[in-house]
Amino acid sequence: MKLLIADRDKKEQIGLEWLVRAYPIPFQEIKTATDFDSLLEQLTQSPPSVCCVELDMVPRKRWEEFRRLANIYTRTIIGMTAEATFDRAVQAIELHAFDLWVKPASPDRIKRSLNRAFRELTETPTERENQSSPTAAPPFSYRSLFIEEEGKQAGTLLLLQPETPESIPSLYRFLEDYPFHHQPMLFPLSDAVAAVYPRSRSDRNNIFQREGYRLIREWSDRSQESLFAVSHHKQDTLSLRQQYRLARQALQLRFYRGNQQWITVEKAIQWKRIDPFLNPEEQRLWVDMLDQSDKEGIKAWMQSEFYNLASPYPDPGLLRIRLTSLLAQLRRFMKSWSLHTQPSLEAHYHRIFSTVLYNPLLYRIVQELLLFVYALLDGAEEQRQRGESDPVERGIRWMEKEFHRPDLSLEQVANHVKRNPSYFSHLLSQQKQVSFRHLLRSIRVRHARRLLETTTLSIQEVARQSGFSHANTFSRIFKKMTGHSPRNYRDQIKNQSSKEKEDLT
Repeated sequence: MKLLIADRDKKEQIGLEWLVRAYPIPFQEIKTATDFDSLLEQLTQSPPSVCCVELDMVPRKRWEEFRRLANIYTRTIIGMTAEATFDRAVQAIELHAFDLWVKPASPDRIKRSLNRAFRELTETPTERENQSSPTAAPPFSYRSLFIEEEGKQAGTLLLLQPETPESIPSLYRFLEDYPFHHQPMLFPLSDAVAAVYPRSRSDRNNIFQREGYRLIREWSDRSQESLFAVSHHKQDTLSLRQQYRLARQALQLRFYRGNQQWITVEKAIQWKRIDPFLNPEEQRLWVDMLDQSDKEGIKAWMQSEFYNLASPYPDPGLLRIRLTSLLAQLRRFMKSWSLHTQPSLEAHYHRIFSTVLYNPLLYRIVQELLLFVYALLDGAEEQRQRGESDPVERGIRWMEKEFHRPDLSLEQVANHVKRNPSYFSHLLSQQKQVSFRHLLRSIRVRHARRLLETTTLSIQEVARQSGFSHANTFSRIFKKMTGHSPRNYRDQIKNQSSKEKEDLT
């Protein structure tokens, strides 16, 4: 499809041509004219589909000639003028102009008009009839996304998600005015917009993808926000509902891949199974790194743990649980140095907790979490210099690290926090309403439950790793605190897991 730009101002002409080429306004060829004679030559020898003409260029004596030739050789006229006068409006009406641009016309107005003109020229008679008929049923509807509908026209889905749900209205308006090569139907959702195209032929797939990348770039330029787009690789094989379910699941990949992405999916995502909780070795490592204020070690661990992930990815929900497991370690550290009594750090903790739960991007969560850790380490150093810390919280943190030792005693914990054993026991009972022996057993049983749930270790080995010298003692204490023997507890977890799998299938 051909576009002719006729304007005496060379700069205006170049600017309009650049706008058409830079943005996805789908004209295959653009011609220009800088005077009336060259306008007539281009018009008659290489007829354009759309002609943007400066009305001031046409001599008054040759107006009728131009009007007659324009009616013969071009299908759509758009008038341009620097004079917002009644005479120019009358001329535009006489030409049956599609639009009249008063200079300086905004880029949005130009793109919107050219896009609408292009769509009207490319619509088939049937499409125009359907649009003009008030009783014609739309080819797609919201129902098509959620319910399998027989007899409905097949379509191709593109799911677009902005950075925040608050941007949905702006994104919807942007898409309404966007110059698509083939205009989709738009369905705004709570956190995304579904664009449904008539089923594309195989030769349109490349156009479809190129257009998608340009759309993402233009939205970013316009709104200063990013966009994440998902489509299905083989649209011909799936209904709209099936495409939507796949795309909705694939939106979760944004957590790992970041914004400003277009991805195509072929099948449902299979998440990698992980244990989201820190294991005892990791807990001990974190206790040591925090106690030693090892910022470089913490940074290296975080980057190794979260920045080198590759497909198949863990379920984002499980990774958020893992991050909250880290927060539990940090909370204990805060209390051991009374940092939770400082309003700024306490507010920072609640902000980072919200970030871990709700921020859509993993790398941003990790960045914010590292900054929070650094702030805690600096705060702990200030407290250390003033000699201020909570011996009970420090003792509990050390017990969480050393619980696997069968000989761990009250005297050892009290010595670690530099307190008399009797005084430490009194403080522990006063603050936590629990004895040292009961607290240690609770820590060991909690760890044992995790091993029974996530490993196939023997009961004897679970007992050993949990800090019990004898399996019989372990079984007796475990049953007293949980109501089940270790073996029955493991069987119960297995049966529950099997039932959940059956429910899914």
